[in-house]
Amino acid sequence: MSSMSTTRAQAEVASLRRPHAAGALEACIEAAVTALLGWQRPDGHFVFELEADATIPAEYVLMRHYLGEPVDADLERKIGAYLRNIQAVDGGWPLFHDGASNISASVKAYFALKMIGECGKAPHMARARQWILANGGAAASNVFTRNLLALYEAIPWHSVPVVPVEIMLLPRWFPFHLDKISYWARTVLVPLTVINALKPKARNRKGIRIDELFVTPPEQVRVWHKGPHQKWPWAQLFAGVDRLLRIAEPFFPAAARRRAIAKAVQFVRRRLNGEDGLGAIFPAMANSVLMFDALGYPPDHPDRRTARASLEKLLVIKEGEAYCQPCLSPVWDTALVAHTLLEVGTPAAARGARRGLEWLLPRQILDIVGDWAARRPGVRPGGWAFQYANAYYPDLDDTAVIVMGLDRAAQRPLADANSAYWQAIGRGREWILGLQSRNGGWSAFDADNTYAYLNNIPFSDHGALLDPPTADVTARCVSMLAQLGDKPGQSEAIDRALAYLRRDQEKDGSWYGRWGMNYIYGTWSVLCALSAAGIDPASTELRTAVDWLISIQNPDGGWGEDGDSYRLDYRGYQPAPSTASQTAWALLGLMAAGETGHSAVARGIDYLMRTQDKDGCWKEARFTATGFPRVFYLRYHGYPKFFPLWALARYRNLMAANATVTAMGM
Repeated sequence: MSSMSTTRAQAEVASLRRPHAAGALEACIEAAVTALLGWQRPDGHFVFELEADATIPAEYVLMRHYLGEPVDADLERKIGAYLRNIQAVDGGWPLFHDGASNISASVKAYFALKMIGECGKAPHMARARQWILANGGAAASNVFTRNLLALYEAIPWHSVPVVPVEIMLLPRWFPFHLDKISYWARTVLVPLTVINALKPKARNRKGIRIDELFVTPPEQVRVWHKGPHQKWPWAQLFAGVDRLLRIAEPFFPAAARRRAIAKAVQFVRRRLNGEDGLGAIFPAMANSVLMFDALGYPPDHPDRRTARASLEKLLVIKEGEAYCQPCLSPVWDTALVAHTLLEVGTPAAARGARRGLEWLLPRQILDIVGDWAARRPGVRPGGWAFQYANAYYPDLDDTAVIVMGLDRAAQRPLADANSAYWQAIGRGREWILGLQSRNGGWSAFDADNTYAYLNNIPFSDHGALLDPPTADVTARCVSMLAQLGDKPGQSEAIDRALAYLRRDQEKDGSWYGRWGMNYIYGTWSVLCALSAAGIDPASTELRTAVDWLISIQNPDGGWGEDGDSYRLDYRGYQPAPSTASQTAWALLGLMAAGETGHSAVARGIDYLMRTQDKDGCWKEARFTATGFPRVFYLRYHGYPKFFPLWALARYRNLMAANATVTAMGM
């Protein structure tokens, strides 16, 4: 850094140290924590809206009409308003705010609006139709969309890849097996195989069709969309297998089919998860309802009634609009808020954190051995799920964050060293250690879910069939182990994980963010882990990561990144508007690396202070999280309520203590 820029940096940092500036910082923190505590539920937990794109609310509408349910005109009117509000200027619907329109989301949104009763001649419908046709028409949709259209008899079944229900009978050594795909693919696919075996027809009592969305009549289409990630020779091999299955399927033995359907139904019923739903995610939950319907279960059958009720819990209904969430995030929200409040450290904040942690404690899964045990049969359960309940599918990210929060709370002065905390910490740590993958990393839900060739099967045009280890989840697990006292050179698990993270670092110094958008999120996560593990701040991996974060700071002092960063042809960071969440991640990453006194941090803190609303929160319309790269993105409404506060409080604490780094794992 030049002498001139050094002087400017010192001046910026000094300005934030002046009494009036420190007072302004404290006022921002106080306003934010007051607002945040206002969101705490009476039982101590937090849960914020979790928004995706047009796909989920559109599918909800189409599911109701598929089943022939009574029309809820007021709800449909509000969902229609929501879909119109998020329509892009070009007429399509994007996967994230200000993103490019997506053909599959647009087809579903158009179909749902037409089903609701929107006039096809209305300007917004005409624009949508024009955009869809200009981009290949409905035939260019992805597999999940085509599956829906086949159920509505809009396209022939040969347009949908064959995934026979007989996969339920395959041995584990076979190249394809349910244990070899991710939890979300497993729970979506199993009921779908039953549906596709029976090929039921939507009631569609309004008789709505979307023939106008096809450039070529669907029965004349010979080449259907495949995923851009699918490459020779695997794609060609699996396409050939699909053709053979299509020829052979009508001749499969009826007894084997009955046995396979029975096994699929058993799988679903065992994991039905009460009114929290199969897998606690919308696509699997909706498919379970359609499966029960296809099998002839009446609406009042306990299993079907329970599955159907689970979907209503995902609705967000407001005065003028409504939408359906992809899932609920109470455990994740509560765990992250607890960390934020512990960082703030005031008595009120500490009480709020404690109440949140007390709510989390009994939700640790200790008695059910989930699907993860297929790869780790000797490991005792001990994780937490992301949702209110999802006992077969706890996740490592949530578990690591909760364990760190419990440990941090237990170490507070005057804290009641509750033995339940230490027991929960021990079981969580044991479970995480047991699920480390062979390559040293950690996945979100499974171990060694690395059968990459399976993403080339025709069904996997989304490229999200697997749950391989990722830098962000691995970093969280390292952070947890390091905070609990494990050290490099003394812990094989940490040594293997650090080797994985070093191998996974990008050439520009960043790390990929699988579950948050994107390299900012991944880099923050890993910098926290490296710092917690005691890696030298002068090490090459830290310095290149710090330099990368500083180099991408926006002129306004914030940081931003969008879904285009997941492109297959990604060539490096592309500027995007600043967001409060991503600015907070960058700041927390830089402070973890010992850069609290850097001018970039001072500018970032100033950005957060300037952009805070009068209500103590931050506005954030942009999506900053990821469900499936290039396919499905998320907007956590809670992120701008707690991540900026966390960064401001961390900055205040480090500056007040004249410290370089925090002792916490994140």
